[in-house]
Amino acid sequence: MSELAVSVLPAISGIKAPEWDGCGAGTNPFTTHRFLSALEQSGSVGEGTGWHPAHLVARLDGRVAGVAPCYIKTHSQGEYIFDHGWAQAYERAGGRYYPKLQCAVPFTPVTGPRLIAPDPAVQRGLLAGMAQFAQQSGLSGAHVTFCTEAEAGLGEAVDFLPRASEQFHWLNQGYDGYDDFLGQLSSRKRKAIRKERERAQAFGGTIRSLTADEIRPGHWDAFWTFYQDTGGRKWGRPYLTRAFFDILHDTMRDDCLLVLAERDGIPIAGALNLIGPDALYGRYWGCIEDHPFLHFELCYHRAIDWAIKHRLSRVEAGAQGEHKLARGYLPSQTHSLHWVADPGFYGAIADYLQREREAVDEEMAVLTELGPFRRGQTGPLRSA
Repeated sequence: MSELAVSVLPAISGIKAPEWDGCGAGTNPFTTHRFLSALEQSGSVGEGTGWHPAHLVARLDGRVAGVAPCYIKTHSQGEYIFDHGWAQAYERAGGRYYPKLQCAVPFTPVTGPRLIAPDPAVQRGLLAGMAQFAQQSGLSGAHVTFCTEAEAGLGEAVDFLPRASEQFHWLNQGYDGYDDFLGQLSSRKRKAIRKERERAQAFGGTIRSLTADEIRPGHWDAFWTFYQDTGGRKWGRPYLTRAFFDILHDTMRDDCLLVLAERDGIPIAGALNLIGPDALYGRYWGCIEDHPFLHFELCYHRAIDWAIKHRLSRVEAGAQGEHKLARGYLPSQTHSLHWVADPGFYGAIADYLQREREAVDEEMAVLTELGPFRRGQTGPLRSA
């Protein structure tokens, strides 16, 4: 193998889109050059946000062979693989946890490639580059969140600690329609979902699923209002700026599915999804009026409708939320990798993660048993 050189870019604009996407980043909408660029151009990441771009680029003989979206972080917000406890413990012991290096898609708990290269040797080189950059820059460590299971295995081989977490994903088992999916559920759960959807759809308006040129600039004005309300209640302030949605419209509306509830032609609630080659990714929801079960209809049931119609293999509906279980979203294992420079702290985290993994496995098994499916119809999902 030729010598691998890894460099750090302070902005995604430092590499051409075909070079970045050509490594495989284009297989997931969130790791594309255009999505990461929208975050930077809109000011959603960068100065004043605690997310400072430091993207890794691996080259072989001068040719781009792999990339990794990375950020120097001064806090742990917007990551969804929670390490606040680690930070507090390290600081109580006299250490400095921040800044750290985070390989992730900001504000996006979506599974997918993070070591974006077709060659496992290059992927290992990217991991080694993260650890080296963190150490040379005086960072406490390097973390790779929501990576693939295969990447997690590679990380273990180069002293990154694997961490198991869980989300709730819906799996398409070749259904021809929503009723086929319902047929796999127990009678009680099936009736409950039908009643829920009827009540949600009786809010006094219509629900539309829009994508590509069906989405008009004015729709983002309405959605921004929804997003501000939800973001203000959950995070204190929204992560994304208004400009982000304008750029998303200009560069990625073909990748968007916007589900809107309208009354008298006025949007009152909405859910934003991004469309991948084989999956639908639920991202944001908000409303200006409260109606029973409308959240579940727009975010979960309509997503399933879309995935079945377009033959997508799964729906990832974001982080957390055991309420998704009753609606056919089962526990799915997600993966992350962690490396810290301090040997003593490294050992403490390794011990913690082993015990946490056992607890996660047990919880997934219990939750799957509590799911709505008839026995023998399905089982826990695992991320790719």
